[in-house]
Order: sequence, then C-alpha cells, then structure tokens
Amino acid sequence: MISKNNIKFVRQLEQKKYRRKEGLFVAEGPKVVGDLIAAGFKPRMLFAVSEWIKQKQVSTAQEVTEEELRKLSFLQHPQQVLGVFEIPIQSPGSSLHDNDFYLALDGVQDPGNLGTIIRLADWFGIQTIFCSEDTADVWNPKVIQATMGSIARIHVIYTNLKELIGHTKMPIYGTLLDGQDIYAQELTSNGIIVMGNEGNGISPEIRKLITHKLLIPKFQEGPESLNVAIATAITCSEFKRRLR
Repeated sequence: MISKNNIKFVRQLEQKKYRRKEGLFVAEGPKVVGDLIAAGFKPRMLFAVSEWIKQKQVSTAQEVTEEELRKLSFLQHPQQVLGVFEIPIQSPGSSLHDNDFYLALDGVQDPGNLGTIIRLADWFGIQTIFCSEDTADVWNPKVIQATMGSIARIHVIYTNLKELIGHTKMPIYGTLLDGQDIYAQELTSNGIIVMGNEGNGISPEIRKLITHKLLIPKFQEGPESLNVAIATAITCSEFKRRLR
C-alpha cells in the first residue's frame, strides 16, 4: 500500500518550486519511463502495477493498484507506471559548435508545444535546444508527457538567448511575417532556428539578431499564424529535406 506521504510528495512535483527544491521530475507510462531508464536517467521512485513489474522484471518498483496509481498520476488515464527521476545537472556554459544545427525557443509558454518541439527535434536529429529563461519548464509533467520519451535523448538548455546568439557567427534563422519564402531561400546545414512565443512571436531583442528572416507562406486566405510546434515542424523539415 502506498503511503499518504508518498502521494503528497509526488503530487507536489507538479509545481516548479518543488521540482527545483527536490531536483526531481515525474514521468509516466511504459514508453516515457522506459526511454528514460534506457538513457541512464536515475529513478528515485517507481510505482507500477503488477503487470508492468512482471513484464519488465523491475524489482525496485513499488507495486500499486490501479486506484493507487490514479491518486499519484497527473494523467486522466494512468498508464501502468509512474517514475520520479533526478533532474540532470545542466552543463556549465552553453557552447555552440559552428558545424552543428540547433533550435532556440524564445518564450514558448505552452507545455504541450514545448514537449512536441522536443519530440520534433528528436525526429529530425537536432540534439540540443536552447531555451530562454521565460520558456516553459521542461520538467513540467505535461511537457515530459508530450515528448513521448524524446526528453531522454534531447539536451534542453536554459540560457540568455541574447548573449548566446550574439556571440556566434553562425546563421540565425527566424520565421517572421516580413521574412522571405522559406521554399525559395538558400538554407545551410548549420545554424540556429529561433522559434518565438505563441502570441507575440520572436521578441524584439532577439529579432534584431536574426540574420535570415524566413516566411512559411500560406496558400489561401485563412488563419493569421501557425501554431509554434507546427511551424517548427515545417521549418525543420525543409532544412533537413535540402540535405537529402
């Protein structure tokens, strides 16, 4: 039987202040938990139903009932296992390598968007995402869930984007309404793609640092803008398509 203290402890980790205090985050479901463990993330606690424990043969997991898992879970429909993991220590310094390709998120607020963008980076082989300090917390349970396990493979680094971008000579791409058609522009195999806030786009101070303004054209009258995760997918896809 799971204790009330354990339930309270896990539920507190929904809040950023407790995640920071404890250095822990919550992940749920066989896919996400499995990918994290395979990548070397250290589980401080594992709670799982008997079916998962028998299948995975994980002796360190505490067996719980479906009802107990619901009390722990942040999901509407809990998925067999919930893990409490140690937040990895961010490497000092946010160095850029001139031959690499990066994403930079400027004030992306929605946890679902952030999680989807991390998943997209994993799909397109982009290993590092730099985030402004006001971007949503990557260790939010909603973000972790939206990554569908990709958080295990992608480095997410919070930093001062203005300083980071301002000290590199790499091409800096950004999708802007006054940009040039992405399908007609020359694109490089290295650089940084900056994606902005859901409502306001790229901030003025970062916009000044964009060296290549891109536009995703629309083909008929309709919505004024694209969801930031969808725009990220289109942009990354076009860059990677050119390399094939």
